[in-house]
Amino acid sequence: MNWLEALLLGLIQGLTEFLPVSSSGHLEMGKVMLGVNAERSLVFTVMVHGATVLSTLVVFYKDIFRLIKGLFAFKWNDETRYIARIFFSMIPVAFIGLFFKDQVESLFNGNLIFVGSMLLITATMLLFAHFKKSNTRNISFLDSFIIGIAQAIAVIPGISRSGSTISAGLILGNKKADIAQFSFLMVLIPIIGANFKDLLGGEISGEGSVGALPLMVGFLAAFISGLLACKWMIGIVKKGKLLWFAIYCYVVGLTSILFGIL
Repeated sequence: MNWLEALLLGLIQGLTEFLPVSSSGHLEMGKVMLGVNAERSLVFTVMVHGATVLSTLVVFYKDIFRLIKGLFAFKWNDETRYIARIFFSMIPVAFIGLFFKDQVESLFNGNLIFVGSMLLITATMLLFAHFKKSNTRNISFLDSFIIGIAQAIAVIPGISRSGSTISAGLILGNKKADIAQFSFLMVLIPIIGANFKDLLGGEISGEGSVGALPLMVGFLAAFISGLLACKWMIGIVKKGKLLWFAIYCYVVGLTSILFGIL
């Protein structure tokens, strides 16, 4: 992988991590179209995911400090309940990560027909969420678990994590402003945990990994584009304008299937 390929893939990761169009699906398509070996680029994938985690921390740093301050008040207050709901939402994806990791990783094989089909599912979820008009509910513990199931399903390449979790929250009737923040905060610990697990397990230190310059370029591209995309997506969800992303996913999904067939 050279620095230009790293720049393009970093931009794809930064933009699609927050926009509801599936970052994993776009990365798989990008690797296939650029001819990048998926197995050898595992370290790159971990780096750009780390960059988007940093983007989330920067955008929500005030909210995160407020939650930590409330947590260490050692009371069952609003902040403690919010953190508890975040942990509740992580149960499904933790279950998948612990017991079905190999099966999930086997799906990242550059199969454009499969990725395209999953993008069509993402598009349909966004379409349902776009036409859900009544959103007045606070996020309950049951809502958190259902949104967590949506996050667990989104480990499949082509299913957008932000798209599925935000769509699930909107379809449940959760407030638009609340569900965007919840969706982006609920993924922090799973991503950080998965990256540490790979580091400790030595899975990203093997020979043949990507060079230092492409890694740095990819990280910076993913971080900066992630910052912009995260702020943009918060505004989009508040306005409920998901229709254009549904159309985009339909077009890209069908294109991916066509490329896979030809």
